[in-house]
Amino acid sequence: MNRFASSLDHLLAEAKRIDLMLRRRLIEIRAQRDVIPWNEFRGLYISEEEMDEFLSSAFPSQALHKPVQSDNALISKLNQSLQRLEAEISEQKANSLRNGIELRLELISEAFGLTRFEVDSLLIGLLPELDLRYQKLYAYLQDDVTKKAPTVNLILTILTSSLEDKSEARMAFLHGGGLLKHRLVSLYDNHSPNGASILEKALKVEQRVISYLLGPNEIDVQLSPCVQLVHPRVALSDVLLPPDTEPRLHSLIHGEVRPQGVILCFQGPYGAGKRMCAEAMCGELGMPLLIVDVARMLATDLPADSAMQLIFREASLQKACVYWDRSDLLFSTDNNAAAYHYGFFKELRNLPGIIFMSSQVDWQPPYRQLDIPLLKVELPVPTFNNRKQLWQKHLCDYTIQSPDIDVDALANKFHFTGGQIRDAVATARNLAFGRDSGNCVLNMDDLYQASRAQSGQKLNILARKIQPRFTWEDIVLPMDQMAQLREINNYVKYQHIVYGDWNFKQKSSLGRGLNVLFAGPSGTGKTMAAEIIADELGLDLYKIDLSTIVSKYIGETEKNLDRIFSEARDSNSILFFDEADALFGKRSEVRDSHDRYANIEISYLLQKMEEYDGIVILATNLQKNLDEAFARRMHFCVEFPFPQEADRLRIWQRIFPQEAPLSGDVDLSFMARQFKMTGGNIKNIAIAAAFMAAVNGGSINVEHLIKATKREYQKIGRLCTEADFAAYFDVVKS
Repeated sequence: MNRFASSLDHLLAEAKRIDLMLRRRLIEIRAQRDVIPWNEFRGLYISEEEMDEFLSSAFPSQALHKPVQSDNALISKLNQSLQRLEAEISEQKANSLRNGIELRLELISEAFGLTRFEVDSLLIGLLPELDLRYQKLYAYLQDDVTKKAPTVNLILTILTSSLEDKSEARMAFLHGGGLLKHRLVSLYDNHSPNGASILEKALKVEQRVISYLLGPNEIDVQLSPCVQLVHPRVALSDVLLPPDTEPRLHSLIHGEVRPQGVILCFQGPYGAGKRMCAEAMCGELGMPLLIVDVARMLATDLPADSAMQLIFREASLQKACVYWDRSDLLFSTDNNAAAYHYGFFKELRNLPGIIFMSSQVDWQPPYRQLDIPLLKVELPVPTFNNRKQLWQKHLCDYTIQSPDIDVDALANKFHFTGGQIRDAVATARNLAFGRDSGNCVLNMDDLYQASRAQSGQKLNILARKIQPRFTWEDIVLPMDQMAQLREINNYVKYQHIVYGDWNFKQKSSLGRGLNVLFAGPSGTGKTMAAEIIADELGLDLYKIDLSTIVSKYIGETEKNLDRIFSEARDSNSILFFDEADALFGKRSEVRDSHDRYANIEISYLLQKMEEYDGIVILATNLQKNLDEAFARRMHFCVEFPFPQEADRLRIWQRIFPQEAPLSGDVDLSFMARQFKMTGGNIKNIAIAAAFMAAVNGGSINVEHLIKATKREYQKIGRLCTEADFAAYFDVVKS
């Protein structure tokens, strides 16, 4: 069967056709010498002998021998050769396409809707890339040795035969024409760049188009900082999708009507599977995916119009769908983004098929500017069962694992997306390798540490991260309060059973997090309890001082709270709001606008807490002043009472580390009985006494404790009485 062996063979055949047209034009010009006065300087640097040699040379393999016939006879022979060649090309092209041979020149013509005239113009501009002799030929034909590229006038002269045809074809070189609109060629004039006629302008084929036609189909170097081409390796069945989402995507791909000009907008947190969904859909369609990093694109030096033209041109050349990562940035109020926004919609109409847009935030594109359908798809954080599957999937790549790995605990405590789970497992493997490169055994500590590293990165700016130091043995509380703290832990550990297996999630319209209130005087163990819970659950603890968030300016408090909860949404951390009295209390009667907004601030915090899927702990010193409606919306309200003598004695007994040298004369029962203080005060006294002992170079004795107690009394504004210090009052007076 007569067909082209490759795209290059087809291109060379078409180039040979153009070559015959150029030879015909050359003969016509040389024939004019007999009827038109000839400038003696014509061809001064491009000799007639060179043109004779050109006419007698072959393209690409058959020679047209030096003519001996008359000019008309030679032109007639060229016309016959042209007709035969065009017929051969047409037959070979049809056979090649039927046999699935890629013909890139044909693909360019179809992708950009080029006319036959525009394709031939492109070929005329391409010939010097095949043979430099065409530069001399173009200079000769244009009677100017400096014009080595074909001008619009030369192209029109070669490809048209009448003034009417020439006038109509001239429109192809305006900005509405396919060649310029799609950045396939550019026009320039080095002699008079500002005032040149369009006929004088020279045509230059864009380098990306040259490389596409002659070489490997690689990404335009101008786009390489912000664009990457991906050949999908995942199927839609590999992606864990919400039950109602997968049928919609399957219908879009495999429906009776293939998608032509559809925008599919994926919204969800980092790692939710937005890009994987797009890859899988492209895999089903048999197309690659061109990924545009919008943040990087905005940081490049490319002008907005050029960037958009180049991206959509690249998508057409690659026969790819486009995926705009962080597409919401295109529609920000930033002036730089506005230009890209305009260019995006300008070029959008030129690209059929699916255009994917992704965003980590909920945003509304300007529908009025869209003239093609837009579908929004929400990709939330996976359910517990899906998270468990993802942990198992990524962990199975590492065969050396400790038996203590609890996938249920990981899936329950860390509300991660698939991407975050993948990153956490990779980080854990690096931790295991750093600990023991020989065995590289992955254990639960590695996974906990890696998981915490995935969360709270931005939260560090808004809150203070607390490293838990205490365990259950360190805290002293009545039995009921201790039971409540353990119930809080169990609430988190078993929520996947209650909300998942037992389907209580249907009874909760908002978040399924945990809201806890710790109330009691300073120093009674509220922060310690929060640390113990964080340590027990393996979660990060972030402390936020509400007194620094509440603003006197109306609306600012809500903005501050919104920032915290927005960043915490992906943190999987415990939020510990200290000094909650700064915001809550009995809801005030509305006497002025500030009273009204104070109540709005409380309501706003309640709303954010209910939407949050993690743990929120509020600490207050004055539970009696709390709004009853507020307290009802807490899952747990734990009161931290002022410690009684028995509890104070337990605190004294646990406050000294085993390494601390404690003198035998220390009577901890006396300290607990005489000094009615909280655990925080007792800790301060113990540390101060230890420093006094260190100065003296001895052990911690009763005198050190009495003097340290005196300092603590002075600090909190209490009088040192003989009734309190009893037999040691003389030490106080000294």
